Parts: sequence; C-alpha cells; structure tokens
Amino acid sequence: MKKKLLVLLVAVVLVASLCFGLVACNKNTDDINEVEFAPYDVDEPDYSGVDFSKVKIGMICLHDENSTYDKNFIDGMKEAQAALGLSDEQVIIVTGIPEGDECYQKACELAESGCNFIFADSFGHEDHMIKAAKAYPNVKFSHATGTKAHTEDLANYSNAFASIYEGRYIAGVAAGLKLNEMIESGKITAAQAKMGYVGAWTYAEVISGYTSFYLGAKSVCPSVTMDVQFTGSWYDETAENNAAKALIARNCVLISQHADSMGAPNACEEAGVPNVSYNGSTLKACPDTFIISSRINWAPYFKYAIAQTVKGEAIAKDWTGTIKTGSVVLTNLGGNAMAAGTVEKLTEVRNGLVAGTIKVFDTAKDNFITISGAKVDSYMADVDTDADFKKDTEVVSNGYFHESEFRSAPYFDAQIDGITLLNTKY
Repeated sequence: MKKKLLVLLVAVVLVASLCFGLVACNKNTDDINEVEFAPYDVDEPDYSGVDFSKVKIGMICLHDENSTYDKNFIDGMKEAQAALGLSDEQVIIVTGIPEGDECYQKACELAESGCNFIFADSFGHEDHMIKAAKAYPNVKFSHATGTKAHTEDLANYSNAFASIYEGRYIAGVAAGLKLNEMIESGKITAAQAKMGYVGAWTYAEVISGYTSFYLGAKSVCPSVTMDVQFTGSWYDETAENNAAKALIARNCVLISQHADSMGAPNACEEAGVPNVSYNGSTLKACPDTFIISSRINWAPYFKYAIAQTVKGEAIAKDWTGTIKTGSVVLTNLGGNAMAAGTVEKLTEVRNGLVAGTIKVFDTAKDNFITISGAKVDSYMADVDTDADFKKDTEVVSNGYFHESEFRSAPYFDAQIDGITLLNTKY
C-alpha cells in the first residue's frame, strides 16, 4: 500500500512539474513581443547562368559562432552557399584563427587544398592575408574591414565592408525616439537624455559606428549626449557586461554597443535599461529591453565575390555594400521597449538614406556636427594607411563627410561634441 502511495505521489509531482514547465514556457513565449520592420526590397543579381560546380571557398574566422561577429559572417557564407548551390565540400570554414602567423599558415593550407577564393573576417588578419596573396597569385584573397587593398594594388587581393554607419544611424533614430518617449512620460528630463555605448577599440571603425548611432538619436532628440566605455577586446563578455553596468551607474538611460557578446544586453535586461544591440536580435534573451539591432549581411558580397572568381573576373578592390544591395540590414523591433511610431519613422529615414536626401555625417546642418563648438567645413582623413597614420585625404565636401567612399573600411575618426570618451587607452 505504501509503495502504491509513493508511486502515486511521484506521478503527481511529475505531472505538476511538467505543467509548471509548460506554463513557464508559455509565459516566456508570451513575453516575446516582436514588431516587424520590413526589409528593404533588394533587386537581387542573377547568377543562374554561372557554373559554380568547380569553385572551392575557404573562410578564416577569428572566433566561432559563440561570437555574434563571427556568427554573422558564418551565417552569411551559409546563405551564399545555399543560394549558389555549393556543396559542403566546396566551402571550408575554419574558426579560432588568431590575428598572427596562424592566419598566414591557415590561408596557405586552404590554398594548397584547392581553394580558389579565401576570405578572412578580422581586422588583424589583413597583413597575413596580403602575405598569402603574394605567395599564391592564382588564388583570390579577400578581407573584411581591411584598409590596404587600394594601396597594395595586388590583382588577387581585395577589401570589403558595408555602409553599416547607415544602419547604426537608423538604430540611433529608434533610440532617440525612445528617449523622447521617456522625456514625454516624465521618466527623465531632456537634460537627462544620456546614452551609453560599449566600444571595443578606439579604431575609426568603432568611432564611425558610435558617432553615426549618436547622430541618428540626435536627429530626433536634440538634447541627447553619450558616454563611451571601451573594453580593449572585440569579444569579452565580462568586460562588456561590466562596461554596460558602469555606464548605467553614470546615469545612462539607454545603452548600445560595438562589441560581440551578450554582456551588455544582459546587463541592460537585468537593470531594465533599454538596449540597442549589434549583429543580431537579442529579443528572446532580453524581451523587456531590446529595441533593435543593425548588422552587415555578408551574403551579397560572398555571392558577388564567388561569382567573380568563377568567371575569372576581378573582384572590386574596395567593395562597399549598402542598404540597396541588401548588405545593411536591421532586425525586427522589440515591442516591449520601442517607442510608438518607431516603424514608420525608421522606414522614412531608411528611404531618405537610399535616396540621398539624408546624410549620416551631415556637416551643413546647423548644430548637428560640431568639434569644439565649430562647424566642420574640412577634414583630412587617414585613408591611405601607413605606419604614421598620416592624414592624407580631404573627405568633407558638398555638406557632408564622405565615409567609405575613398575605401570600403571606415575612416571617420573625429571626436565630435556631445560624446564623452571615458577611457581611451585602447
């Protein structure tokens, strides 16, 4: 009898546990309030007449899919692979390759294995990819975020990036609308509209990104200011989490990032602070604080470069993807955190950027971009990279800073008013 009662009690406990688990799952599912932000309608190139049967691709990644940065590249390559009908034997993806001689050795291994096109995804890979390109002149090499293809002028080496500053600007508009909502509701005053930004390094790529995000917010919330905390690493979850917490402690009421882990978004969800992430949606993990995320979609470039390789034609030395090519994209929005009217405003801004009626780095607009209180009518940028970081190219004309037009990788490195850098040792 006691045995039967025990069995019955265990059964009841199991059923209760199962029911509780289902309720919990349903609650979590109900918390995911996703609002669609329709992607830009891209006119896709036609690759149907290209024979991809003999091409072989190698891709070198700094980290693996646990890094949102590397995962974005890997997802882009897999999308290109599926679109072009490449087999798994035709695409070799290697992960965890440091920014040192290991990159050169791996590039050589891939070339020796028959790869026709070899790509690397991290800034510090560039010199090693150039060395490999010189060693294997019949193989095409390409590198993301690099700066030297136009000065090295090798027939088989190229750089690629995208106008992600436009995506960050749009995400910044979403942030500014959220700040306005907080001001209108009395949660903060206009003077308290301070954002925080977790940045990896003090490189032009990061500076261009946080400045464009700030300017997007400023375009709709003129009183906004921003603090930037650097981590000295592209991927350090603890450092990014601590940086976000430090910014929140400094009364930053909204946080964004140019870093590759969930450290900052998790800190925001824990503190109930609105967050704009990077390289993908964090909505499932952060349903109450996620607003939107921008990212580069690398699939259009991979399809283009692979097709050029197959056809035996040159790959552009500095390829810059745009909203129009489907290379700059934004996620759906988090309905719990976004401000009312955000979708409509973001669509308007995106259309303006595509049409050229909106410029991210608009130097003609009054009180939009100033340095030490003065308008910016001229700016020399370091476009032709050298050891001395010499400023060599005038990049302001026709009322705006011409980002990513003289090379694909960003070179906007100005420190504009309204943004405070908390640590610059990185």
